[in-house]
Amino acid sequence: MQDQRQRAASWFQELRDRIVLAFEDLETRHPSDKPAGRFEVLPTQRGEDGGGGLMSVMREGRVFEKVGVNWSEVHGTLSPKAQAAMAARGVPGIEADPRFWASGISLVAHMQNPHAPAVHMNTRMFWTPGAWWFGGGADLNPCIEYDEDTAHFHDVLKAACARHDDDYYPRFKAWADEYFFIPHRGRARGVGGIFYDDLNTGDWEADFAFTRSVGEAFLPAFLPLAEQRMTHDFDEADRQTQLVHRGLYAEYNLVYDRGTKFGLETGHNPDAVLMSLPPLAKWV
Repeated sequence: MQDQRQRAASWFQELRDRIVLAFEDLETRHPSDKPAGRFEVLPTQRGEDGGGGLMSVMREGRVFEKVGVNWSEVHGTLSPKAQAAMAARGVPGIEADPRFWASGISLVAHMQNPHAPAVHMNTRMFWTPGAWWFGGGADLNPCIEYDEDTAHFHDVLKAACARHDDDYYPRFKAWADEYFFIPHRGRARGVGGIFYDDLNTGDWEADFAFTRSVGEAFLPAFLPLAEQRMTHDFDEADRQTQLVHRGLYAEYNLVYDRGTKFGLETGHNPDAVLMSLPPLAKWV
């Protein structure tokens, strides 16, 4: 699957480039005397095995307090712990031949204005000698909720899913509701979205096309919300609400998130893996 793998990796990188440009453009268009934020882009390398990627992080911008848009293409041999996790998920032959390859884009944005929602998105492809699959999704994490923002975000994702299979949106929305739930808090970390993993219908082209649709839906789903809320008036009480809500995000990503665990266990750059954490958070 060398050709398919290269096509997927190239597309994930192209999506990263488009999102970075769109976010920097939003920074420029924000009516502020503060300097517009720009991404710092650093190459990353993965431990003793192969591959790496690009870590793109913007800090203290006009719109974004911290946002990361990372791309990676990595390969190597899975650790015994990772092998066991893959085998438990039903990946065939992983213990006999634990080689792997993976590529994807991962994005998390924490906003300056408490009325603008934080957001997460990722799409990825994973390959082992015995299997391949796609995964990804996006979810909205407002600290101050607006029903119309939630509806818009979900409507765009629903339309993207419907172009491929009418069952995808209800199925993947329910998966997101379950996946992004924080058991020890008894609540979700946000207002949901879609999440899917282990997607292999047997038709690589169809599954890749769906994954591209998910990635391409992100900017239309999120940018109008960020643009509408980025100049909203807020006070110190709103800021404190934001910081406390960010604690939920930090707890989830450090305790439950599958991508965080995999990245750290397979030796990827820890700063890139932990890019998702907010710059400031608060617990009461």
